[in-house]
Amino acid sequence: MFGVILAGGSGSRLWPLSRELYPKQLLNLYEEKSLLQSTFERLNNFIPAENIISITNAKHHANVKMQLGEAGKNSVILSEPISKNTAPAIALSIKYVMENANTDETILIVPSDLKIKDNVKFEQSIKNAEELVSQGYIVTFGIKPDYPETGFGYIHSENNKVIKFTEKPDTETAEKYLKSANYYWNSGIFMFKTSTIIKEFEQHCPEIVSVIKNIDCSDSSSYFTEFEQMPNISLDYAVLEKSNNIAMIELLSDWKDLGSWKSVYEACPKDNKNNVFLGHVLDKDSKNSLVYSSSKLVATIGLEDTVIVETEDAILACKKDRTQEVKQIYETLKAQHDGTQKVHKTVYRPWGFYTVIAEGTGFQTKIIHVNVGQKLSVQSHNHRSEHWVVLSGTAKVVLEGKEHILSPGHSIDIAVKAIHSLQNPFNEDLKIIEVQKGDILSEDDIIRYEDIYGRA
Repeated sequence: MFGVILAGGSGSRLWPLSRELYPKQLLNLYEEKSLLQSTFERLNNFIPAENIISITNAKHHANVKMQLGEAGKNSVILSEPISKNTAPAIALSIKYVMENANTDETILIVPSDLKIKDNVKFEQSIKNAEELVSQGYIVTFGIKPDYPETGFGYIHSENNKVIKFTEKPDTETAEKYLKSANYYWNSGIFMFKTSTIIKEFEQHCPEIVSVIKNIDCSDSSSYFTEFEQMPNISLDYAVLEKSNNIAMIELLSDWKDLGSWKSVYEACPKDNKNNVFLGHVLDKDSKNSLVYSSSKLVATIGLEDTVIVETEDAILACKKDRTQEVKQIYETLKAQHDGTQKVHKTVYRPWGFYTVIAEGTGFQTKIIHVNVGQKLSVQSHNHRSEHWVVLSGTAKVVLEGKEHILSPGHSIDIAVKAIHSLQNPFNEDLKIIEVQKGDILSEDDIIRYEDIYGRA
């Protein structure tokens, strides 16, 4: 069996914690491991690492690789040059399997943003689907609803046969589905043979097949160009809602789709007043509320059915039953080219992280933290100069081919277009202040020549 982890979403409904360049699947929402790491470990219980494919956006590739770490060093990471929804992502994964396997493989598709604790029952559910998969069905996994959720898709199934999919019904319809024995939440988990899904694509979405035929997964530079020709469509719309060849198995394990702050609230342990407090929170007399603090003390009094989320540069406050509307805030910020939609003040990289501490017209100041044994890419900038001051640790700077070793208090200037690299080959973490000056101060203004993380 091959496992495919869909890890390319933006997580817009979990703003301001989830950002375009660091989306929810990479976040540790309330546990030590991220959603991506937990998903990989769940599959790795019964699928070898080399048969697990994580497909993500190219801009998340380095972070996905970093998070999978040693456990995922033999796994596969495929990058999409542009987000085209789930059908093209799955098709690209299928093409990889076809290029690297000699048989008609079984493939399990799982989203990276699900919270599942009972891995034993999860694996049993997968085994229960194998017979239907071998008969040529696409199998989806349904969740028996326990309340009338309007933010999920529903499956109407009788005797394991899918009758109809319904996407996000109104409250009245959801209440009707809850009372029926034949309606389930759509888990977003699918399983099929490669031959089965290819036939379904050929019948219902041939434009995807025409692109896939020209893709060579071993050559990312070529398939990036081809992938852009893909239609922007989900697997549900491309195949599932059109096919008569869909079966459903009930998922026996627990299941939480962490797609909104309301769902995060429901997944977390509550206090005696049904509150969830995460981070540095001081409360008086609130109930049925979620308060998340990432960097500051958040003090609350008398809240009820409310969500508050604090990050370094943004605060969200809304009624708990309106958290699906957070996506509209995210899209508005994106249309306004507002940086609080795209990136955090603190940004994690494979080599460590940086925090923006001040910015204004023509300048930006960061604290850069480089982990032991790591180094930034060999790079240059067309629009900015940089001034580095070492705060702690020891820096190895390679500037225009010349090495400089800098101890705390020492500094160096990086001119516009100068080729340079910051490195930490020493046994202590490195921390520097970086002051950027220029007319364009963007992470897009990086020309990479060498990179140990494969970003050049």
